[in-house]
Amino acid sequence: MRFAKAHAYGNDFIYVPADEPGAAPLDALARELCDRHAGIGADGLILYRLTEHGAAMTLFNADGSRSEVSGNGVRGLGALLVREGRVGERGVLTIRTEAGPKVLTRLGDAGGRPLFRAQMGSPEGIRRIPVDAGGESLDLAVLNIGNPQCIVLGPLPDEARFRRLGAALERHPLFPERTNVEFVAVEAPDRLRILIWERGVGPTSSSGTGACASLVAAASFGGAARDAQVVAPGGAQRVEWLADGVYLSGWAEVVCRGEWLRPLPDSRT
Repeated sequence: MRFAKAHAYGNDFIYVPADEPGAAPLDALARELCDRHAGIGADGLILYRLTEHGAAMTLFNADGSRSEVSGNGVRGLGALLVREGRVGERGVLTIRTEAGPKVLTRLGDAGGRPLFRAQMGSPEGIRRIPVDAGGESLDLAVLNIGNPQCIVLGPLPDEARFRRLGAALERHPLFPERTNVEFVAVEAPDRLRILIWERGVGPTSSSGTGACASLVAAASFGGAARDAQVVAPGGAQRVEWLADGVYLSGWAEVVCRGEWLRPLPDSRT
């Protein structure tokens, strides 16, 4: 089975043409491929097929669960299409996801890596809610930006608190489909610093939709501007919250191609 691997700011994905796995159960395949020790290693598996104006994708988290969209995963697929020479002179791609189409505009390159501005859609359900989780009483911001997001505004937690609250909030009964979790400190109106606990993955160095949700929550409830640099452990991305939706700008790069040699999972086992 052929694959490629790409990442954006350390948030990494394995890309497989949609017809390659055949009848293999995709949740089991995602777990095998994404395993950091016995597999290729990644935060998620993206199955894709080419379309007239770009590609369509389906995303599985590292634990085999489905996810609607990934901002970094979308741009990684864009970088793969650039490498394959499938980006025209206008530099515009449409990536179809389970959260709707995401339009990528190529802005140029950053250190030899394709730089994209992605139209991520409009946030929905923005609100504050009090929650007891991980032995604490918290005032959360929650919203949906194609996938569910939970934001804790304030000073960033230490490692132990980050892991305790991240795990507790991801699976809190308030979120029946689980949720992504971001801890967000507003350092200046135009600069946020975040830590990310991703649904179905755990700690990640970056998250595109997480960066978007962090900006929306911080602008709504934390005094941030609607155009800011969002700095995750893997680096800074620009997020703009405009009248027609949220835009995410940053690079992605393809790091390797290969062939998976192990027999694919069997649905009968």
